[in-house]
Amino acid sequence: MTTRTESQPDVEQLLDVFKALANPVRLQVLQWLREPTRHFPVERAIADPVEVGVCVSHIQEKLGLAQSTVSAYMASLQRAGLVRATRVGKWTHYKRDEARIAEFVAALGHAL
Repeated sequence: MTTRTESQPDVEQLLDVFKALANPVRLQVLQWLREPTRHFPVERAIADPVEVGVCVSHIQEKLGLAQSTVSAYMASLQRAGLVRATRVGKWTHYKRDEARIAEFVAALGHAL
């Protein structure tokens, strides 16, 4: 039996990731955020999409969904540790948390 370290996600955290990724829209957003300058309008960004993240309004516009729905989707990804949120003025920007994603991939490899 292995002992969980502080940096390794536990089973509940892995389940949160699976739940977040089970929704095809959330999975698509996470894929888009891998290459934000390719998928979102850089010329309209108020912050660097690579360094700070993509404004939720741009994610909403691309998805064509209600702001409340997109915010709920992003909150789910954030709770799962897949993205980080940063406020820039009144806007929330989202960026993938690559270190946490790598931890989850490694943990999944050990769990299966």
